[in-house]
Amino acid sequence: MKIAPSLLSADFARIAEQIAEVRDAAYLHLDVMDGRFVPNITWGPKIVADLRPLSKQTFDCHLMIVEPERYVDEFRAAGADVITFHLEATCHAQRLLAHVRSTGARAGIAICPQTPVAMLADVVEDCDLILVMSVNPGFAGQAFVPRSFEKVRQARALADERNPRCEIEVDGGIGEANARELRDAGADVLVMGKSIFGAPDPGAALRDLHALLK
Repeated sequence: MKIAPSLLSADFARIAEQIAEVRDAAYLHLDVMDGRFVPNITWGPKIVADLRPLSKQTFDCHLMIVEPERYVDEFRAAGADVITFHLEATCHAQRLLAHVRSTGARAGIAICPQTPVAMLADVVEDCDLILVMSVNPGFAGQAFVPRSFEKVRQARALADERNPRCEIEVDGGIGEANARELRDAGADVLVMGKSIFGAPDPGAALRDLHALLK
């Protein structure tokens, strides 16, 4: 079970300290938003490149942007290890998954709450990671969509049948109240923002979550 602290919830005025506090996490999750696919704007490849020297952890870049195919190479060059884009944001998902892998990064595909898991049936073999959004993408701190438990089970079943090495990641509204149920549903990676960086001691919060999920 991997936990991916979401840097969107970190304090960027002391980002080096915040990253050091969660050094025991397997992944660091970086949400990239363009103000078009989602109604918010975060950062681009330069920020990823500037953060890269601060950590040897896996950089899990979640592209919530239109036409992600235009920017994959830049994020890979900046230091992204996992590059996840939205099925809803591109016309040629299979081709883009193959291209992401060709760069040496792991390829992920994300689906919004309204998108059925069945839409991934023809691309699951090309994925290293499936990201089930358990909130509508665009803002931190939203309430978890309960239907997501069933979607995680469906994604796990699809991956187990067609591509068992594919990880199932969940992002949005995750904390102590639902983390174990998501693990039991088949999730491999849980993205958490405020549950970690909103705590007085993010490192202790991360350790508590790891203990909860053993």
